[in-house]
Amino acid sequence: MISTTELKKVYGAPNQEGSYLVTIKLPYPMRLAWDKRVTVNRMRCHVNVADQLTNIFNDILAHYGMERIKELGLDLFGGCFNYRQMRGGSDWSRHSWGVAVDLDPENNPLRANSSTAKFARPEYQPMIDIFYKHGFESLGREKNYDWMHFQVKSQAIPTMA
Repeated sequence: MISTTELKKVYGAPNQEGSYLVTIKLPYPMRLAWDKRVTVNRMRCHVNVADQLTNIFNDILAHYGMERIKELGLDLFGGCFNYRQMRGGSDWSRHSWGVAVDLDPENNPLRANSSTAKFARPEYQPMIDIFYKHGFESLGREKNYDWMHFQVKSQAIPTMA
């Protein structure tokens, strides 16, 4: 798990303006998890993880195909950049840097565990493996909670020159 200290060393303190963000084009349309009638084709994330996230979603599309992505709810976007503290804490959420993404929060809520989270099922393991392949980790796999949440891994963070 990546610490706030590590994040600040590489990315500086998070800020509300998100001056470190870029917009990436998603390889397939995603539905907003909180309003499934709305689709998005772009996502804002930290400039240093833009290529990783682009590759993740390209690989998900290549592995599952669009029809299966919809069936599995892998197109349910729960957010990336969100300047806020962690729920119930005083530390900064990884979303404050735009280095974390949530998918299908309705079926993978914060307190879900491997017996209740949809993403803990075998058909989702290739998706989780794709995140790991590109330097992200799953809180579900690592901590057995918050299965919707994928964040950049400590080892994946580039060092400042």
